[in-house]
Amino acid sequence: MTDSATPDQYHNLIDQTETEIRSAELQTVPLVIGIVAGEVSGDSLGADFMQQMNNLRDDIVWVGVGGTKMQAQGLQSIFPLERLAVMGLVEVMAQLPDLLKARRELLSAFKAADIDWFIGIDAPDFNLRVAKKLKPQGVFCVQYVSPSIWAWRESRIHNIKAATDLVLCLFPFELSVYERHNHPAICVGHPLLRTIDQTLLETPINQRRSELVWHNDGLQQFFIERFDDVSQLICVMPGSRRGEITAILPLMLDGIQKLILLDPKLCFIIPTVDQNHQYIVQDVIDQRSEQLRAAIVVVYDDSQPAFSQQAMAASDIVMLASGTATLEAMLLERPMVVVYQLNKLTYQIAKRLVKVPYVALPNILANTAIVPELIQEQASGDNICRTVMRLLQPRAYAEQLKDLIATKHLLQQQSNHDPANSVIEQWFIQAKHRI
Repeated sequence: MTDSATPDQYHNLIDQTETEIRSAELQTVPLVIGIVAGEVSGDSLGADFMQQMNNLRDDIVWVGVGGTKMQAQGLQSIFPLERLAVMGLVEVMAQLPDLLKARRELLSAFKAADIDWFIGIDAPDFNLRVAKKLKPQGVFCVQYVSPSIWAWRESRIHNIKAATDLVLCLFPFELSVYERHNHPAICVGHPLLRTIDQTLLETPINQRRSELVWHNDGLQQFFIERFDDVSQLICVMPGSRRGEITAILPLMLDGIQKLILLDPKLCFIIPTVDQNHQYIVQDVIDQRSEQLRAAIVVVYDDSQPAFSQQAMAASDIVMLASGTATLEAMLLERPMVVVYQLNKLTYQIAKRLVKVPYVALPNILANTAIVPELIQEQASGDNICRTVMRLLQPRAYAEQLKDLIATKHLLQQQSNHDPANSVIEQWFIQAKHRI
């Protein structure tokens, strides 16, 4: 330190030097990153992370598994992510031989590419086993989306520590378990906090609805004789996986059948993630009555970004499966009813292991039941109808909306790190320790 430098100036000089070294290290050789997403929601998370990294440097080589969004950011997927999208404990057992084969294929591809980092996006049962093979080889391993050890089987932390160098958590309540076990973890917040279209919140709902219909031929056809004959518009989201759709959509349709008997002017829109899912959903609906079919429109629109968010924002309420969509609905300030059903054996096993009382993210974040949850036997047509009709009453609607907005604001305040820089900083810290 020079005679004229203060301690603060000295530390600022060190920080500046480290930043310059970090920038130089990042730019000297291409960075090869292995990345794996196991379902549609993971594809969005992976694409957001990839875009952030691609903005920092333009020579990253991406190897792994992902969907259309990750592929648009430069990933050549080794095999379709649907191969890993298996729901439930019992269902996984049936697909175990192919999952083991997929892991071998992936590890072989990573070895051939000589990856520097591995980013596992959610799917912890698959990704942590991959990471546990890679970390001893010197690969920097990150699990993006914490396994639910805050909810059940906290003992899994030991496997997580053995498999990862860093865990990126989406929600602040997840950090405490990592702090207790002295493992690096950072709350980066959910990408939806950054990517949700704020104009949807600033636009009156009637205008949102008109714009949604105006840009889609299928919706125009559906609403052409209904604009003056719609009491409420309800967005229905039965999940993105085939197993969820076939298990949950029939229950929702039972509820819808009863709802339209009480109010024939109710209309329902089901946005789907792709054309294949549109066919699956439509096939289930086509087996129902003509009256029910006439009340529902199933839409896929790849010309409009975040189409499902637009559909939710244009609706009065949302009826949906548990998952990321509940967070989207909360951020869009749309009251909701959650409907979910698992394989009976899977549910009985989970019920004995899970230590939190809720499945919907808004309820978990608020630590209270602000959103109705109709799970397993409660997910009947009568209960769905009764719960939706209750929520459509002005007082119940306003109360849930107020609670959703308060929970949203709290989450926004507690999520202030971006994933790419969090990974780079932790990688740099650990690299310094190895020198």
